[in-house]
Amino acid sequence: MMDVPVLLVTAVALVDVDGRVLLAQRPAGKPMAGLWEFPGGKVREGETPEVALIRELGEELGIDVTETCLAPFTFASHTYDDFHLLMPLFVCRIWEGVVTAREGQELKWVRPQDMSDYDMPPADVPLVAMLRDLL
Repeated sequence: MMDVPVLLVTAVALVDVDGRVLLAQRPAGKPMAGLWEFPGGKVREGETPEVALIRELGEELGIDVTETCLAPFTFASHTYDDFHLLMPLFVCRIWEGVVTAREGQELKWVRPQDMSDYDMPPADVPLVAMLRDLL
């Protein structure tokens, strides 16, 4: 069995009033640049996934989310070449502020049935079908 570090990352499916989900494109210079993913990021030492997600959404998108508005939905568990990704995915329909790309990333609101048209990291792909069934 391989001994690879486990990376804990948290992500959210932000769902707007029209039932569309926000996808963010990984910017050039980052691993997996150009792929589309759910907003979120790494969980820091001492943070819960919820606290990390609230921090990341403020930093990346300029929105305020309260923990009570984050509904745990499912998770991804995927082994890449040099690490294993564990990623809880939350669903959020309520936030304050206007979603803004603060880190130069491209953002798109996508209908669940169209999400498979976007190239996503391998860990995100199984989540799309589950979201389609939910929404």
